[in-house]
Amino acid sequence: MDFKAISSVVAEDFEAVNRFITHHLDTEVPLIREVGEYIVDSGGKRLRPLVGLLSARASGYTGAQHVDVAAVIEFLHTATLLHDDVVDESSLRRGRPTVNAVWGNSASVLVGDFLISRAFQLMVALRDQRLLEILSQSTNTISEGEVLQLINTRDPSTTEPSYMRVIHHKTAKMFESAAETGAVLGARTETDFSQAFATFGRHLGVAFQLIDDVLDYQGDVNELGKNVGDDLAEGKPTLPLIYAIQHGAPEQAGLIKDAIRTGGLEQLEQAIGQIVEIVHDCGGLSYTVERAAEQTRLALDALAPVPASRYKDALHNLAEESLKRTH
Repeated sequence: MDFKAISSVVAEDFEAVNRFITHHLDTEVPLIREVGEYIVDSGGKRLRPLVGLLSARASGYTGAQHVDVAAVIEFLHTATLLHDDVVDESSLRRGRPTVNAVWGNSASVLVGDFLISRAFQLMVALRDQRLLEILSQSTNTISEGEVLQLINTRDPSTTEPSYMRVIHHKTAKMFESAAETGAVLGARTETDFSQAFATFGRHLGVAFQLIDDVLDYQGDVNELGKNVGDDLAEGKPTLPLIYAIQHGAPEQAGLIKDAIRTGGLEQLEQAIGQIVEIVHDCGGLSYTVERAAEQTRLALDALAPVPASRYKDALHNLAEESLKRTH
């Protein structure tokens, strides 16, 4: 069951989120409108809103407020991408030039700031203290994750626990919040029930990022929508690299450490092929996939208390499809 089929389970809700996003990107500032339209048209699966919609319906929610929450989550996520691309000096995302590549770093940062402020306007409009607590905490945790990643950048001594902490903060937290807010809407007084969804989202988010790490060493730019080896060029010690450093021969580990310290596609042009081969041969990719599979199992186990429904089935399928994806 592919992502399109999974999203069809909440097709009307999903379309409502898209309309909501388009409407609330409207502003009297032309540059924000222009960049906003570019972002909306750039595609993307909108997985985090999808998790929120499915979690709400799987929790028995029958209202419409989950659409607003899902849109807030997408605004926050998009803002982090805009800021990420500036910090990482990225020029390509989803197969298209990044906002900073087209309009410059200043526009990318400031439009990202607009999206965060608009998200908080919408959060306040929800008039729900519990939802506001979850979403505001999520925003703070993700910001911490960005700084943790910055600390690890160009540091070849980064350990697996340290890297996993970055993933939990930077990527998994938004998946967790999407699932938890959906469940809170559907089961307002059942904390254990909403925590089951939060646990599902957290493990799903970790698995998703680990597969992203694997994909950075597979495929080509057209398939992945980014430059192969980007994480390495940005000096990010992701799990495949960490594992290869720990299990490769001394000269192999030394080459990877030097690459992490140096970074830059031009500097790595001659070494990138060799490093990709080392990561493959040392088992870095297979190990990372195993860890992702473990996280997926934990995500699925967390849904055990949730009553059977087509929405729960869709969440199961989403977790399994995320593990198998090739882009």
